[in-house]
Amino acid sequence: MSHEECCSLRPGSRFIAACTFAALFTLLAPAAVNAQVPCCLDEDEFAEYIDESIEEEVSENVEEEVVDNVEEELEVAVDQAVGETIEDSIEDSIEETIDDSVEKSVEETVADSVEESVEESVETSVEESVAGAVEAAVETTVEESVAGAVEDSVETTVEESVAGAVEDSVETTVEQNVASAVEKSVEETVEQSVTASVESEVEVGIAAAIEERLESEIATVLEDLESQLEIDEARIKTQQWLVMAEPEVFDELAVKGYLFDRVTDLPGMGLLLAEVEAPSSFEIYDVREGVIDVVGRGRAEVDLNHIYTAGAPVHHTVEGASPRNVLHFPAGMDDLALRLGMIDSLVDTAHPALQKANIHSRAFATEGAVLPAFHGTAIASIFAGRDTDYVGLAPSAELYAAAVFEQDAARGEIASTVSLVRALDWLISSGVDVVNISLAGPPNRLLEKALSRAAGRGVLILAAAGNGGPMAKPMYPAAYSSVMAVTAVDSHGRVFRLANRGDYVDLAAPGVGLLHARSGGGYATSSGTSFAVPFVATAAARLRLLTPYEDVREALLSSVQDEGVPGRDDVYGYGVLRVNG
Repeated sequence: MSHEECCSLRPGSRFIAACTFAALFTLLAPAAVNAQVPCCLDEDEFAEYIDESIEEEVSENVEEEVVDNVEEELEVAVDQAVGETIEDSIEDSIEETIDDSVEKSVEETVADSVEESVEESVETSVEESVAGAVEAAVETTVEESVAGAVEDSVETTVEESVAGAVEDSVETTVEQNVASAVEKSVEETVEQSVTASVESEVEVGIAAAIEERLESEIATVLEDLESQLEIDEARIKTQQWLVMAEPEVFDELAVKGYLFDRVTDLPGMGLLLAEVEAPSSFEIYDVREGVIDVVGRGRAEVDLNHIYTAGAPVHHTVEGASPRNVLHFPAGMDDLALRLGMIDSLVDTAHPALQKANIHSRAFATEGAVLPAFHGTAIASIFAGRDTDYVGLAPSAELYAAAVFEQDAARGEIASTVSLVRALDWLISSGVDVVNISLAGPPNRLLEKALSRAAGRGVLILAAAGNGGPMAKPMYPAAYSSVMAVTAVDSHGRVFRLANRGDYVDLAAPGVGLLHARSGGGYATSSGTSFAVPFVATAAARLRLLTPYEDVREALLSSVQDEGVPGRDDVYGYGVLRVNG
C-alpha cells in the first residue's frame, strides 16, 4: 500500500494514526529503514511493530533532534535571562573602588558565607529553574514533534533520558558561564550593603585619630602660649635657654650653625644637655621652632632654665613623733640594704644620726654657690637615721643624695632645671630603685623628658604634692604622669592643711609633726608634704627588693586605706599608705 493509499483511510480510524506515525517515522528514520516499513498492517500488528521500532530508531533520532533543539532554545532563553540579570547587576556595580581596608574586611568577613550562599542558592535556583524549563521545553517539544503519537512509556523514557542529559549539560554550562558573573554580582551587592557600615567605622577611626592629633597640636600651642604669657622672672634664669636631645641631633644642629656654650653628657639617659646664653630679646618659642625646623618635632626638647624651690615646711616648737612611731613597717627593716635616691639640698653627714649611715653625696648646684643643708638633712634622717634615741625607716639603706639647692639672696633656696636633670641622670647611673624629690615648681619640657627616661629604665619617681594650699595650682614634677605625687596626713589620718589638692595626687602618708635631724646638730619637728615622701619611697624600695617582678606602683596603690570620699579623690588620691607584711 502506498503512502497516499494508507492515508486515505477513514477519519477516526486507528489506521490514520498508524499511517501518520509511519509517515513521521519515514521522515525521521534513515533511508534504509524506509524501504522496509510495512504498510496496511492491522492495528495489533502495527502497534507491535511501532513498539519495537520506536525504541530502536525514533528514540535515537528524536533524542538527537530534541536535544539539539532544546539545547539551542534553552541556550537562547538562558542567555537572554542571564544577560538581563548580569546587565542589571553590572549597571548597579560601584564606580569607585573601596579602599584596601574595606575590601579586606568584606572579603574576610563575607568570603566564606558568600561562596557557600552563592553556590547553594545559585545552584539550587539554577537547577530548579533550568529543570523546570527543560522539562517544560522537552515536554512541549516532544509533544509537538511526536504529535501525541508516541505512547506514554516512550514519552516518559525520552523525557527522563533527554532531561537528564540536557539538564547536566545545561547545568554545567550555566554554572561555568554564570558562576563568576553571579558571584561578582552578589559580592558587589554585599559590598554595597556592607560598605556603608565599614566606611562609617573607618571614618570614626580616622576622626578619632585626627581629633587626637589636633588635641596634641593644640596642647603644644597652648603650652607655648602659656610659656610666653606666664613667664615669671623669679622662676627662670634669664637670658638662657636649654636643649636636650640624643647626640646625633646635636650633630645635625652643628651643621646648621648652632653653637652651644656648655654641653653636659647624660649617660644614664643617653642624652646631651646644652646651655645657651641668649640676649634679653630672645623668644623661647622662636628658638624652639627653629630647632624643630632643623631636626623635626619630637627629637629635641627646648625650654627655659626654670627655678624650683623646696616646699616650705611648717616648724613646730613641740617635739614630734619619730618616723617609726607613725607608720609601722614589718620586722627586718634594719637589715634591708635598700637602694634609695633623693634630690634635695645638701646633707649634713656629720650629724650624729647620719654618721653611721651609708650615704653617697654629690652636689649639682652652681659652682661656688652656698649650699643649704636643713631640708636635705631632715629627709636623709627619716630614711636612714641611726642614733641612740633616733632610728630612721631603713637604717641599712644605701642612700644616694643629690644636692641641687643653692642659697639665693632674693629667692631663698632654689634649684634649676639643669641641676635637676643632671642629678636625676646621676641617680639613674647609680642604679637606685626609687628617687625621692622634695621640691616644686613650674612645668619644664626637659625635666619631663628626663623623668620619662628614668621611668622607662625602671626607676620609680616620687615627689611632694606641694604646700601651696587647697587652691594652689598643680606643682611639678609631682603633676607629671611618670611621677607618683604624695600628700601628707597627721596621726589621725587628716590631710595636712597646706597640702595641694588635685587629680594628680596619688596617695597620702604621714607628714605632720615629724621629728627629724637638724643640720648642725639636734632635732626638730616639721610638717609638710615633702616629709611624707620618704615613707612611700621606703615602702616602694622594699617591694622592689623583696618582689622584683611585681608592679610596685600598683602594689602600693592596692594596699592603701581609703579616706575621704570613697574611691580616688583630689585630697587623698587613692588613699593613705599601708605597708603589708
